[in-house]
Amino acid sequence: MSRVQLALRVSDLEGSVAFYSKLFGVEPAKRRPGYANFAVENPPLKLVLLEGEAGRPTVMDHLGVEVASTDEVTAATGRLTGAGLITLEENDTECCYALQDKVWVRGPGDEPWEVYTVKADSPQREKAAEGACCS
Repeated sequence: MSRVQLALRVSDLEGSVAFYSKLFGVEPAKRRPGYANFAVENPPLKLVLLEGEAGRPTVMDHLGVEVASTDEVTAATGRLTGAGLITLEENDTECCYALQDKVWVRGPGDEPWEVYTVKADSPQREKAAEGACCS
């Protein structure tokens, strides 16, 4: 299983949850303070909503590809490094209320992309104090 992830920073989390529930016809797979994610089957999408500043427009926080295993993250790391991209690996990191292994790259517009796998649920959203989860 592999699916694209889109993480949005939204000013109205409850309104955004209501909108995306209607748009994709599914309820969030996970809800935590300041956070929600949707595991959409059709189209295959992981939509992550991160609470941002009130009154601010929604912005893209980061993009990703969720894969099924650490082996797939390792393979992606090798492929990306072999293609000449600068990678940043994070293993056993707590992010977005999950324990994850991941590798980061930056696109030509400096947009952050991650290839990651979720290893377990976690009570924490790392980097929340900095205002930037997972990026």
